[in-house]
Amino acid sequence: MSTDAPRKSRRGLAIAGALLACGAAAVVVTGINAREKSNAELRSWTDEQAISSVAVAKPDGKARASTLDLPGRLEAYSRAPIYARVSGYVKSWSADIGAKVKAGQVIAEVEAPDLDQQLLQAKADLLSQQASARLSEATLNRRKTLVASNFVSAQEIDERSADLSNKKAAVKSGEANVERLEALAGFKKITVPFDGVVTERNTDVGALISAGSSTGPAMFVVSDIAKLRVYVNVPQTYVPMIKIGAKAVITLPEYPNRSFPATVEASSQAVDVSSGTTRMQLALDNAKGELMPGGYANVKLSLARDEVSLHIPASALMFNRSGLRVATVGPDDRVQLKTVKIARDLGREIELASGLAPDDRIIIAPPDGISDGDKVRVVSGDGPKGKPTASEKQDVKG
Repeated sequence: MSTDAPRKSRRGLAIAGALLACGAAAVVVTGINAREKSNAELRSWTDEQAISSVAVAKPDGKARASTLDLPGRLEAYSRAPIYARVSGYVKSWSADIGAKVKAGQVIAEVEAPDLDQQLLQAKADLLSQQASARLSEATLNRRKTLVASNFVSAQEIDERSADLSNKKAAVKSGEANVERLEALAGFKKITVPFDGVVTERNTDVGALISAGSSTGPAMFVVSDIAKLRVYVNVPQTYVPMIKIGAKAVITLPEYPNRSFPATVEASSQAVDVSSGTTRMQLALDNAKGELMPGGYANVKLSLARDEVSLHIPASALMFNRSGLRVATVGPDDRVQLKTVKIARDLGREIELASGLAPDDRIIIAPPDGISDGDKVRVVSGDGPKGKPTASEKQDVKG
């Protein structure tokens, strides 16, 4: 019995040691598995974070009022620079700037002593020519009475007839010269060609006036402002969308809370090679005289479109050496870069002329370095939610 007791004691110790070794091995294996699992989760999370998260939206193709805002210039519907037809000195004037005048009204008078003397001389020359013609006619009639007695020859009669014709022609020339100078004398009074307003006066009493329009500014400028012309230069792309008779809205800086209706009246039907625009004319009623010719105006034109255009956020545009492009996301969540063409820059929005389809999913703000074929994760505009951060991952691992 004394021998069996130590033997049982050694067996128990062996069993206890085996159990402890198994337990330690289990702890070691569990720790290794836990670490491997944590490393695998960390690698998976890192791989997921390497994929860019992007917010997408479809192009806005809903119907909206299409307008085009352009700067314009107001001009009087009729504008007449008035120059003197005769040379002389300003004797008087009766209409200053801002004065309303009527057609045919005398607004100034020119004193032309040289013209007056030329007219007197022309009238005296005409009297002399008329007297010579009467003498030639009387001489011819007396010679004709002597033809029957053979006192004068037929040659002399022919010569007297030719002389009378020359004298009558000289009389007609003198009469025409007198009429011309009388017509010029009538231009000493400066009259208004149509009803309007004097918008410029560039002369004064005693000023030397030269006939014609090439030697200085106009004496007066009269403008008909009851109706105004609005000139606007339309880019070539939009010219087919603006029809004759289309309505427009005019706003001016001096009337910030008002607008004025206008109508497209004419087009130049030509493109200016220097600006690539076509000049169009609009008619604007100004019966109250509130608007001033020569002023700046903002013109909002209505565009006639046959199809709905697509609009995208300005942040979606990408510009590099490949040109202007937009990043879209395909059905497999991979990036597809598409080249687009801009129709109008509306600030925060861009109107496209071509390049996208209504069903394309565009990346609202493409990240830097994005390339064609890259894998992306589509999320909402606020970004992914519920994803643990790297620090949280490390805290879980301990």
